[in-house]
Amino acid sequence: MKKNFFGKQSDIVRAVDDVSFAVQEGQTLVLAGESGSGKSTIAKLILHAIPKDSGKIIFNGTEISGKKEDLRKIRMGVQMVYQDPYDSINPQMKIKDIISEPLEIHKIGDSKKRTGLVLEALREVRLEPADDIMEKYPHMLSGGQRQRVVLARALILKPKMIIADEPVSMLDVSIRAEVLELMEGLRKKYNISFLYITHDLATARYFGQKIAILYKGKIVEIGPIEEVLFSPKHPYTQALLDAISEPDPNNLTREKKIRVNW
Repeated sequence: MKKNFFGKQSDIVRAVDDVSFAVQEGQTLVLAGESGSGKSTIAKLILHAIPKDSGKIIFNGTEISGKKEDLRKIRMGVQMVYQDPYDSINPQMKIKDIISEPLEIHKIGDSKKRTGLVLEALREVRLEPADDIMEKYPHMLSGGQRQRVVLARALILKPKMIIADEPVSMLDVSIRAEVLELMEGLRKKYNISFLYITHDLATARYFGQKIAILYKGKIVEIGPIEEVLFSPKHPYTQALLDAISEPDPNNLTREKKIRVNW
């Protein structure tokens, strides 16, 4: 129990409680659950954006504490892709400055070197012509292009892991599969680990290899994604599956179709 501002007793709210999982190198672990289940809180805890009450965060074999060197290590090695491409980049900065900002923060390279890395990152996320895109401002790009800019910014430090928090939920349905295909290609090419946070089990199956189902701050089921989604053991997992609506197959190409008819 703890006191609130008015001096009365209130229950302690545990946003995340006794959660334990591991993301293997080059693997995508899906963290799935409804809004308010604690998914984004876990992402913030990993990056030390909020303090943890207990437990350990181990990255690349080393426990990450609040020490300056530890924080630098995880903030270089683990990058974030947020849900909203409109709010996660500064509208007053040019694309080249948005993407090169992590390089400046970590004092990597001179101006010429940074420009070359920005061009490379833009081409990796298929934003061409890269030398033209880098001079634009965010409002000059579509939502899908802006999310690719966010992904390019995440790639610029060559991270070992990317935390993607609902990265396609605010994009048009027509381009969601394209962005997921891009992320999957980058995972395979650079052996990047992904923590893919979502409430959408259709995209989860499309992108993940392993899945953890989060309910009220606890993991209620975890395992290989096909096993969990085809043979759910927890009623909450089944409820998430039951909530999926089946898309019109005529609106998706064969290559980009995200199947949800389990």
